[in-house]
Amino acid sequence: MDLFNVYKRWDIEPVRGRGSTLWDRDGNEYLDLYGGHAVISVGHCHPHYVAAVTAQLGRLGFYSNAVQSSLQETLAEKLGRISGYDSYHLFLCNSGAEANENALKLASFHTGRAKVLAFGGAFHGRTSGAVSVTDNPKIRAPFNATGNVTFVPLGDLEAARKELSTGAYAAVIIEGIQGVAGIREPSEAFFQDLRALCDGTGTLLVADEIQSGCGRTGRFFAHQWAGVKADLVTMAKGLAGGIPIGAVLISPDIQASYGLLGTTFGGNHIACAAAIAVLDIIEGESLVAQAEKLGNWFREQLEGDPALVEYRGRGLMIGLEVKPEFKGLRDRLLYEKHIFTGASGERVIRLLPALNLHWQDARTFVDAWRELTR
Repeated sequence: MDLFNVYKRWDIEPVRGRGSTLWDRDGNEYLDLYGGHAVISVGHCHPHYVAAVTAQLGRLGFYSNAVQSSLQETLAEKLGRISGYDSYHLFLCNSGAEANENALKLASFHTGRAKVLAFGGAFHGRTSGAVSVTDNPKIRAPFNATGNVTFVPLGDLEAARKELSTGAYAAVIIEGIQGVAGIREPSEAFFQDLRALCDGTGTLLVADEIQSGCGRTGRFFAHQWAGVKADLVTMAKGLAGGIPIGAVLISPDIQASYGLLGTTFGGNHIACAAAIAVLDIIEGESLVAQAEKLGNWFREQLEGDPALVEYRGRGLMIGLEVKPEFKGLRDRLLYEKHIFTGASGERVIRLLPALNLHWQDARTFVDAWRELTR
């Protein structure tokens, strides 16, 4: 049996990591500025993270949600306090797609409505409900076409107003910053106006912070730059540093009956221990503020660069749209300079490094960029 061929892979296999450094099986060293799709939020093999996960595995690796879990309670308290959503409830699951599925299900039950408004360029996951609100027909099968989802252009308030005024929508789902679309950021004014539209029409606002959360943008959630609160916030990726986890933060106005939501593996002991350790590190090392500082430095160094069409993003969620003649730059960064980066299409390089990226590593990237584009 071989693997189902769904991924385009580089011919490199990392076998060891520390901080923002990776080594392959031949001992070659790489700078990791992608963190496995924004997952490695506190770096590879942080000592506190390794110790916490190892210790928990030595005590108890798993039991189901049929029993009490003080780890879940600790995670809920810590996440609420650090994020500013301390009055909200927490539902734990296994992935970002699952978090979005459950958020939309809750919105539909709460409002009694079926429709969802989403935005052009959106990516919310690949499971059935999540892919239905994802703006990519290549991954949305006929089975996923429910007819209950409407897409409008990101930032088009009048289009959103026209749809929501019908009173048919359970939820609006929006990414704090669109990642897969190439780091596309809704304006603060748009977020504020969208919040007001939802309030006026009885529609719930779902903030997808799966990629943009956990302090990556210089606020714990990207939508907090606009000074708004969502009714439901979804998380995954960087929350547990590589151990699968998903989470939904749920307004206290939304109630659930027993059996409405459920999961076998969600909130398991290892995932909770990992997430608590990640939050310990983010808080203890002031990494939200660090992400903002480093992001400002990257912008100062690269905005207006001759190779760029546009610098986009906030903090350490950065999109670098290059001119057509530099469309192969991502591969050159990897193979010539040993720097991992992400991409969106052929001409947008995405930087999603660990929040505790060292300043010298940031300088290494900028120096390599200039060497390859001059």
